Amino acid sequence: MTTLTSESATPRDAAPSRPRDRAVAGYKDLVAMVQETGLMQRRRGFYVVRITTTLLALAGIVAGVVLLDGSWWTLPLAGALALVMTQGAFLGHDGAHRQIWASHRANEWTGRVFACLVAGLSYGWWMGKHNKHHQAPNQKGIDTDIESDVVSFHTEAAESRRGLLAFFTRRQGWFFPPLLLLAGANLHVDSLRTLLGRKAPKRRFVDLGMMAAHWTLYVGFLLTFTSPGLTAAFVGVHLAVFGVSMGGAFAPNHMGMPIVPKGVKANFLNRQVAMSRNISGGFLIDLVMGGLNFQIEHHLFPSMPRPNLRKVQPMVAEFCAEHRITYTETTFFGAYRHIIANLNEVGLAARNPFTCPLRTELGR
Repeated sequence: MTTLTSESATPRDAAPSRPRDRAVAGYKDLVAMVQETGLMQRRRGFYVVRITTTLLALAGIVAGVVLLDGSWWTLPLAGALALVMTQGAFLGHDGAHRQIWASHRANEWTGRVFACLVAGLSYGWWMGKHNKHHQAPNQKGIDTDIESDVVSFHTEAAESRRGLLAFFTRRQGWFFPPLLLLAGANLHVDSLRTLLGRKAPKRRFVDLGMMAAHWTLYVGFLLTFTSPGLTAAFVGVHLAVFGVSMGGAFAPNHMGMPIVPKGVKANFLNRQVAMSRNISGGFLIDLVMGGLNFQIEHHLFPSMPRPNLRKVQPMVAEFCAEHRITYTETTFFGAYRHIIANLNEVGLAARNPFTCPLRTELGR
């Protein structure tokens, strides 16, 4: 795992003489250029169409379950439901970033409805962890996305593993893809555990009420039209596919990118670009990743509407090239090859007690 050191940060009192220092000063010019293009303006038409198609797809699945009348051919609809709920989660994400409407209140409630009622996840829980992620992506002690009880994202975490977990950690890259099958259930558990904990987010009871309504309507509807066994199988398939679709969309964005130690200060531009990875592709990649395949642009302009990220991408790439800032873009499968190799490297590095820290740092 690549790790940034304190030398990677830009001194606050340094003159903008180095390329990266000049880039910080030039970032204001980039923001002004982007604002002049109008790409920060809302795309209400896009979101009205996306919201409508998501709800229509959800209604189509409901109708399909009714028409199949308890047949085991209902199970493929569980996978389809997971994909539709993933699109709902993306809309919740966009609402949280105020990308959809001009009104903060309208964005919040749109995000909350799609996150809690459609996807079954707490909007407040998501906001809390996601704000920390955007504040300091891939930084130890801040970004909770790199803290896990199962997967070790850096050698410090890998070295703390013992017993069977240590055995798994040394091979964690190969286990990562199948682990995504459990990610959907884990998201729901983490969401509920946060709402029931001492440090619960604001409006926790609103989230709890919507999530209770989600599961009551979901399971109650299935039990009405299918058997208990088919209901259980349907929920299992749905959660497995939901984990793969959500994990498949979010994992390539930052996993395998540099890790920032605690206490390191880095300027906003370098921090957001260096820790993010774009995924190349066309409409299908945009759809399955919810626009997050333009992760660098999303981190630089979090409130920019999703469809405008592709339009601003050439400007950002050119800006980074001019200022010699590493701009990472790869294919979807290329990203996963790197993620698997990186996770295995982290796990194997923790196995060797004779590694010299100075030699490791110089190697980086």
